[in-house]
Amino acid sequence: MNVRRLTPSPRAVDWGLFAAVGTLLATGVATMFTGTPSTAWVIDLHAIAGVALVCLLPVKLWRVRRRVAPERLTGRRALSVALTLDAAGALVTGVWWVFGGSLDLGPWGLFHLHIALGLLVPPLLLWHLRYRYHSPAEVTRHGRRDALRYAGLVTAGALLWRLQGPVNDLLDTAGADRRYTGSREEGTGEGNRFPVTSWVADDPDPVDAGEWQLTVGGRVERERTYALAELPTGASEDAILDCTSGWYSDHEWRGVRVGALLDAAGADDAGAWVQFRSVTGYRWSLPIEEARDAVLATRVDGERLSHGHGFPLRLVAPGRRGFQWVKWVREVRVDKRREFGEWVAIFVSGL
Repeated sequence: MNVRRLTPSPRAVDWGLFAAVGTLLATGVATMFTGTPSTAWVIDLHAIAGVALVCLLPVKLWRVRRRVAPERLTGRRALSVALTLDAAGALVTGVWWVFGGSLDLGPWGLFHLHIALGLLVPPLLLWHLRYRYHSPAEVTRHGRRDALRYAGLVTAGALLWRLQGPVNDLLDTAGADRRYTGSREEGTGEGNRFPVTSWVADDPDPVDAGEWQLTVGGRVERERTYALAELPTGASEDAILDCTSGWYSDHEWRGVRVGALLDAAGADDAGAWVQFRSVTGYRWSLPIEEARDAVLATRVDGERLSHGHGFPLRLVAPGRRGFQWVKWVREVRVDKRREFGEWVAIFVSGL
């Protein structure tokens, strides 16, 4: 079999690599917000793009192998080699994770390494394109043939991604227990005995329950303030906490229904968003109708929340990823519009 007849033309390979990397970056960021089964297609697209990259990268390396020989290596080509190694590292760690691999890097692990290597690819690729850019118009000479080859490649990628599930089941690996988001189960139903993680650098001192107060304000008829003992904590919610660190945990959460707090304060009809603010300054907003069904939890599986898990109050938002479950909540605020600054706060609050 003539393998060359099955591979896209050189320029099509270049632009295929660019498209695969772009898709991986976009879907990788989007996976942070995929908390419901209806968004599982984002994970699937991320995986298919990864398979395509696995197929295209060796083709590219074979075609440029003579240019990167030690005696012909220049600074620009060294950068290209660094890009290749980084992309290969991101691919290997991703595949390793899918098939149950793990790696102890102190507070981080294999999943974090995969993310870090993946985020490094785009700047290296843009720097590479600064010297090696070719117009997409150069692809058109083999357009129809390349389109058929890429259709076959994407189809093969989708089939390989679907096959990994049965392979994991057959081998009985840790990868077989992954949720559709890619996360693995840890600590389900075991109270506070699930991983303690914080987004970026949030790490406050333990909250003094005697001095702590919850404020419900913003676009409300009457601002309300509660001590911990004054909260009407009769609500419960069974919900999965799915963390972007690569784990998930299913628990019964008990506390106060946000809707009860909004009703007691008399939320304004113009209020469209409810923002939850932490003692650290970290904050996140939910649409008001979604927020009404959320719970501010004081207990998990019958145990009082530990400090690491957000005592005295942690937002429980079913269908949202873990970084949106604000910990150490001190304020609930109703607003007409979402605050743009919260997108900054989630990165700098702990600093």
